[in-house]
Amino acid sequence: MEAEAVRLLAKGIITLSMLATALGEGYIIGKALEAMGRNPEQSGSLFSKMIIGVAMAESTAIYALVAFFII
Repeated sequence: MEAEAVRLLAKGIITLSMLATALGEGYIIGKALEAMGRNPEQSGSLFSKMIIGVAMAESTAIYALVAFFII
């Protein structure tokens, strides 16, 4: 395989990881909103934990984006 083909394959895999991160973030937010709907008294606690979880998931996408441009 040529070096350019390998580079493009790596970029494709990185793009898939960014897609998976977006799906994960949607799942996190959806489940947090569902939990807030079921137990409104805990909304403040759940919201802050959701924001931390989304930030951690987003950092994975940012690392993938950086790797995309480095490769």
